[in-house]
Amino acid sequence: MPVQMQLARIIISEIHEQQVIYLKEIEGDRQFPILIGMCEAKSIDRHVKDTITPRPLTHDLLVNTVEQMGGEFDSIVITELRDRTYFAVLRIQLDDDILEIDARPSDAIAIAVTCDPPLPIFVAEEVLDELWSEYEEND
Repeated sequence: MPVQMQLARIIISEIHEQQVIYLKEIEGDRQFPILIGMCEAKSIDRHVKDTITPRPLTHDLLVNTVEQMGGEFDSIVITELRDRTYFAVLRIQLDDDILEIDARPSDAIAIAVTCDPPLPIFVAEEVLDELWSEYEEND
C-alpha cells in the first residue's frame, strides 16, 4: 500500500549540479532526500512560491496538454528504488481508465506541484522499508 507523502523541503544550490528535495510522510516521521537536476528544482520551487512566468514552461506544457486531451492527473507514485535510482509513475485518468506513465520522480513531483490543486504524492511502502533498513544499517 503506498504511503502519502508531502514535499517537505527544497534545497537549491547555485554551486552544485544536483539539487535536493525532501519528501516527508504525512502521517508519520519518515522522510528522505531525492537528488534532482536544477531545472526540475527550479520548476518545483517556482510553483511552490506561486511565481508566474509569461509563457508555459515544460511541466506546464505537459499538464496543459494532458488536460486539453481530456485527461486528468490523479496522483504520482514513487514505485521503486533500484541501484540507488528512484522510479515513479504519473497516474492519469482518461475516460474510465487510469494510465500509469513512467517518469523520473523529479519530473513527477514537478508535475504534481504544477497541477491545481497539487497532486497527491505517494511512495511504495517497499521503497520506504528499503530506505529505512539502509538508514538503520548506517546508524
